[in-house]
Amino acid sequence: MAIVLGQNQYGKAETRVVRIHRDTDRHEIRDLNVSTALRGDFAAAHTAGDQASVLPTDTQKNTCFAYAKEHGVGEIEDYALVLARHFVDDIAPVSRAHVEVDEYRWDRVAVEGGEHAHTFVRTGHEVRTAAITIDAGRAVNAEWVISGIRDLVLLKSTGSQFTGFLKDRYTTLAEATDRILATSLTARWRYATAQVAWGEAFGQVRQILLERFATVYSRALQQTLYEMGSAVLAARDDIAEIRLSAPNKHHFLVDLAPFGLDNPGEVFHADDRPYGLIQCAVTREGAPPAGPSWESPATFA
Repeated sequence: MAIVLGQNQYGKAETRVVRIHRDTDRHEIRDLNVSTALRGDFAAAHTAGDQASVLPTDTQKNTCFAYAKEHGVGEIEDYALVLARHFVDDIAPVSRAHVEVDEYRWDRVAVEGGEHAHTFVRTGHEVRTAAITIDAGRAVNAEWVISGIRDLVLLKSTGSQFTGFLKDRYTTLAEATDRILATSLTARWRYATAQVAWGEAFGQVRQILLERFATVYSRALQQTLYEMGSAVLAARDDIAEIRLSAPNKHHFLVDLAPFGLDNPGEVFHADDRPYGLIQCAVTREGAPPAGPSWESPATFA
């Protein structure tokens, strides 16, 4: 039986791009982590070591830096779209480009009741994300945009239960009618179009996720995630699908009885592992197909 080369791709992972906008005395900072992956006619590189069609990964890195200067960094979706379009439009062997961008948040340092013009403090753990996929070789390139947020740490101290679950002879977990619900949420949503006011959309989706987590009485984390995703799709017609991944950050009530103390849901032990990992996708019927949009270098192997 013949042995043949299968799917392949290559790129530059995690290029750290910090762009300072100095157009006025009040500087702006954009702090990005950019990864690129290209597919195309690269068989000879694998089978014969022929690099004639290979744009070096170092060149891809340099392009990320140059485009941050030439085009600026507005919304990360726009920056990633411009990069991906360059790779498929200007580099002949490339038939598909995938660009992922993480953005780290900085706030201005407060000085004497105001915001300092050029000093910043890194805030929070959450990361804004974008993933762009563009397929070439058609009359019009096919473009997919996925925006998202990662490491959004949430906790509600009541309004959650977990009861009525399946039990077998290995089950030791007690039913809980009032528990802490905590997670570090990853949410990614696929747009049906590439014509979106990205910053406004991101802010609205983030707020919906926060509000639904807070206000839905949770009978299970699964139910909470579905309610959060459904609310996003109901609010925005331009979103075709949202995927949510939530580790259950367990908080166990500490037994204080040996010390003669009552503990009516006040003192807990936060256990970081093992943890339940709950994931779901909420989709809109009749939405444009996802194509290769959910593929990424991290999931190739």
